[in-house]
Amino acid sequence: MEFSGKQSVITPEGVFIIGTYDENGVPNAMNAAWGMQSDTGEITLMLAKHKTTANFEKTGAFTVAFGTADTVVISDYFGVETGSKVNKIEKAGVHVHPSAHVNAPIIEEYPLTLECKVRSWDTETGYLIGEIVASQADESILTDGKVDLGKLRPISFDPSFNVYRVVGEAVGKAFHDGLQLK
Repeated sequence: MEFSGKQSVITPEGVFIIGTYDENGVPNAMNAAWGMQSDTGEITLMLAKHKTTANFEKTGAFTVAFGTADTVVISDYFGVETGSKVNKIEKAGVHVHPSAHVNAPIIEEYPLTLECKVRSWDTETGYLIGEIVASQADESILTDGKVDLGKLRPISFDPSFNVYRVVGEAVGKAFHDGLQLK
């Protein structure tokens, strides 16, 4: 059965909160859904032109926080408001501090943040490739020193219903369960 013509349901779509500073050092954040790990220590995001892209063109840096079940409201807000008209950080009431490794803000309400340098930015395709130079994780989401997705409770965007869904339940062991068929 065909549905809605060309409508795509490619899942999961992340909820990536991209943090930048403008030319005056004012922090900004935007919500982006199209991104992935593209290599070890590398993230690729697909972005249209925004205040955020103008910001990292000047600073050469950005942070990426992951939307969670606990940050749905602020994460969605960062996607429905434009930073060219409103100070979204101030309006959302979040707390920021400078990254120790790149010229970009860390939003304290997010328990996991990647600190990135712009490796390449193609304005024609919208592909931003960032080198992950450091990661910040709150102790509350760690198990044995590793990020525990069950504790993080990251969200993904569901384009079919325009809702956010929680990621987290473990249903199998990678590189193990399939061995029974080998």
